Amino acid sequence: MRRSLEDLGLRRMTPAQQLRAGRLPLRLGTLFLGLTLFGVSLAVMIQAGLGMMPWDVLHYGLSRHLPLSIGTILIGLSLLLLLLWIPLREMPGVGTIANAIWVGIVLDLALMVVPAVEPLAARIPMMVGGIVLNGIATAMYIGAQLGPGPRDGLSTALARLLPVSLRVVRTGIEVIVVLTGWMLGGVVGVGTVLFALAIGPLTQTFLPFLAVRLPPVHPGQGSRAPTRS
Repeated sequence: MRRSLEDLGLRRMTPAQQLRAGRLPLRLGTLFLGLTLFGVSLAVMIQAGLGMMPWDVLHYGLSRHLPLSIGTILIGLSLLLLLLWIPLREMPGVGTIANAIWVGIVLDLALMVVPAVEPLAARIPMMVGGIVLNGIATAMYIGAQLGPGPRDGLSTALARLLPVSLRVVRTGIEVIVVLTGWMLGGVVGVGTVLFALAIGPLTQTFLPFLAVRLPPVHPGQGSRAPTRS
């Protein structure tokens, strides 16, 4: 059964409406906590060594050929993706910009303190924990309702312009990203596949509990009614 945005605690809004929707301090706190946990989850997956999240395969592959940290590459690629939003007529929100910059900073810091592990008995739960933590983090930053991440916005914009579904667009992008990253030396493994299969259901499971509920919209406030996703 498909669930509407309203069922998940979300509302479709323009960037200006996002800032006027209410409960802004709580939403900003939720946003940055979610993005912080997101960066930590990336580090945990990397250090588990059983396969990286799809975009991290590319980030890590590029870091093997450039004199830059993986977090710096994540930030640079995020900003490049935002440039693609311009011809696609997508408008970034506060959360979009924060996502592009803060996750990369946290990733580099987390890699300094999250240890790599050798025994498989420790790597497997570390991998699973990283995926679950990423699902929680994704639900938090989406639930803050302050704008999608650079990669999410690119997928939704292309799905709007092309005669294919969002699922097809997102899968196509991530297949290209993983293959490119793998050819550059990124690590693909069971964690990559498990993440791809699990992150959607995990995010949808956590969203109703972690989304910040907004005050009701009254006539004349200008917010659009929720639509079916």
